Amino acid sequence: MWERGFRGSTPTFPPDCSCHFWTMSLEATNEKLQAKVNALLLQVQKLEMEASGSSKQSTAPKREKITQMSSEVVDTNPYSRLMALQRMGIVENYENIRDFTVMIVGIGGIGSVAAEMLTRCGVGKLIMFDYDKVEIANMNRLFFQPYQAGMTKTDAAKQTLETINPDVVFDAYCYDITSSRNFDHFQNLIKNGGLGGNKSVDLVLSCVDNYAARITINTACNELDQVWMESGVSEDAVSGHIQTMLPGRTACFQCVPPLIIAQGIDESTLKREGVCAASLPTTMGIVAGLLVQNVLKYLLEFGQVSYYLGYNALNNYFPSEIVRPNVECVSRQCRSVCKKWEGKWQPAVWVSPAERARHEEPVDHGDNEWGISMDSDGEDEEANEKKQQQEERGGGMEEDLINALNGSSTAPVAAATSVPTPPPVEQEDEASLEDLMNALNGL
Repeated sequence: MWERGFRGSTPTFPPDCSCHFWTMSLEATNEKLQAKVNALLLQVQKLEMEASGSSKQSTAPKREKITQMSSEVVDTNPYSRLMALQRMGIVENYENIRDFTVMIVGIGGIGSVAAEMLTRCGVGKLIMFDYDKVEIANMNRLFFQPYQAGMTKTDAAKQTLETINPDVVFDAYCYDITSSRNFDHFQNLIKNGGLGGNKSVDLVLSCVDNYAARITINTACNELDQVWMESGVSEDAVSGHIQTMLPGRTACFQCVPPLIIAQGIDESTLKREGVCAASLPTTMGIVAGLLVQNVLKYLLEFGQVSYYLGYNALNNYFPSEIVRPNVECVSRQCRSVCKKWEGKWQPAVWVSPAERARHEEPVDHGDNEWGISMDSDGEDEEANEKKQQQEERGGGMEEDLINALNGSSTAPVAAATSVPTPPPVEQEDEASLEDLMNALNGL
């Protein structure tokens, strides 16, 4: 230890110390004080945002609930443009969407946008899961507002979505589904959380950003034979994908694991302090749109459902595949449900109503100015039979001709083939090939 003295305002240092050490000590103290000041300023700002946000929410006008969807085209009908899909023949019964329950796990860049889209589409019930809070760092994405910073993502989402469409039933749960104490409750909600209770949800959407949560959803859905859809965006924020998981029919998440997991690398070791993945609201919005479009096609039964659809922004590439289950999947539940569905499912191929009607209706060629007609099927069959008989008869002609040349034929070759009978030729008991050829040339 050393003692510090002052001459006026200038400190004196013992011979074994340097001015550099003293400067660093002051800088460290200043940084700590500045960090505390910044934290206090942020806390004050957050309180101001929450106060202004709550006042906005309380003063924002809310429409009354609508008991039945209508296709009436008026400015006060929020469903008129959705019901137009029914009038145009795209969807048979759009109002059925109010009977469906969708569970969204992960209310982040994809999940929050997907929740808003489904809310605006008028889905019957939304169940949302997330354990994180809204941060200012999330403002580069869509949906969340700065005044919601500090709120749980589920509460903030429910607050906003109820204002957008009060007809939708919202359930929000803020906990980690990967923990053992929460898994049973999570799985029970899949099994009994449907609209009205005592029935399963219609679809589970995975919008999470880690492998453990995906495995948890995969396990729960395989055990319940529950259809779910998986989605994700790459760390460089320029590609993404969606995938429909039909347990026992298409590959589960463990049938084809990510390359990093397949190589045995721990996902947690990839994260570094001060380094985060890139995030573009454009890519996340596109993937969320593809996901919800697939949800609507699956629930309302129109169009071709995408079993796997990728997106690469750099080269505008949209790969589409059907990924089959892996018979050697590490998931015991997956192998079990595969036996249940073995030989009972084929990928659905959608045919538009117009195309189906075109194939079913008879072909009308209009006026036949030139009197062109086509043979009936009966005439074609008769001609084929005659052709077959001629071929069979032709196959026997060669044998009869050779026998005739050998003098041993008993069939009337001349009458059957209209070939004149050759003059008798003196032959030995066994005619050589050259003699036969000469006899044929003499015909």
